[in-house]
Amino acid sequence: MTILIQATHGADDAEKATLAFIVANVAATADQQVKVFLTSEAVRIATHGHAATIHADGLPALGDLVPECIGNGVELLVCAACVGPRGIGADDLVAGATIVTAANLVEELVGGAHTVAF
Repeated sequence: MTILIQATHGADDAEKATLAFIVANVAATADQQVKVFLTSEAVRIATHGHAATIHADGLPALGDLVPECIGNGVELLVCAACVGPRGIGADDLVAGATIVTAANLVEELVGGAHTVAF
């Protein structure tokens, strides 16, 4: 079973951006297969150094959570339609992040992924 977390926020809502990765990390450390699908402003989180600029009061630093999640096996799926307008390419992404299309998302859903969105 895959847990698919849709993250839609970045610096525009640090709390929601961080909560997506807290849940991802908890699930990954519980030996679950986890993928975070980044859309809208959340795609910037997958770029080099950007997560370190986002911090919500009272929550762990996103700059620490993202590499921890990746180290625990979480895959970052980055929306192709969202990166283009933001000028983000594959070379801009951290290791563990992959640009994917809507078709890839549909495959995960049809395959039975359990979803949560932030």
